[in-house]
Amino acid sequence: MNAGLYTTPDTAKSRAAEVYLQLREEVMGGLVKPRVRLGEERLAQRYGVSRTPVREALARLATDGLIERRDNGFYVTTPNLAELKDLYELRVTLELRGIARAIEDPATWHDLTIIDAELARWQAFRADPPLPDPQFVVHDEQFHVTLSAASGNPALTDALIAVNQKIRRVRMYDFLTAERISETIDEHLEILQAIRDGELERAYDALFAHVGGSLSVVLSRAERALTQLALHSGLS
Repeated sequence: MNAGLYTTPDTAKSRAAEVYLQLREEVMGGLVKPRVRLGEERLAQRYGVSRTPVREALARLATDGLIERRDNGFYVTTPNLAELKDLYELRVTLELRGIARAIEDPATWHDLTIIDAELARWQAFRADPPLPDPQFVVHDEQFHVTLSAASGNPALTDALIAVNQKIRRVRMYDFLTAERISETIDEHLEILQAIRDGELERAYDALFAHVGGSLSVVLSRAERALTQLALHSGLS
């Protein structure tokens, strides 16, 4: 048997994982348009693999909720406003719980090493604000996930990551103005500093105002982001 033509199970798994990670990055980064069908043959040619690892990668992405199967194949999932409302409400609940549990239980506290590192990162952003860019959502997500991780409940953090994955394609278009970038930086710093100062009630109120003080504001922002997504995707 020609060893060069033989694919071991481990090799096949590795290729499927590589395709999954590459395609996932493209989907979450907004590089795949909602109207573009994710065809197995075309993707296999692009990644230089057989259709099997592509098929496995697509199945995983569908399980993640990032793509969905329609009559003629897989397409990127785009939440509607009703779905976004539910996901945003879940996100708010998960985020606030991280601080609430520390308020309720004196034996629970935030890891200040993590908080200090994140505080330094956002102070650097304040000193040199980045230009408006949809990819700023990645920095924003990192803040929220880091804040949750510092609270010490991995299950909350994992759930938050899962929600963020589902709304990223819409949320990324919330960062198209310098004002929005500056506002986000200031609010993140306020939350982090309050936690650093041990003022958890103030931190809770600031986080509530930041992520869900008014559902109508959140939905208005989400609706605006959906409109931007449609414009950038060439949808009618």
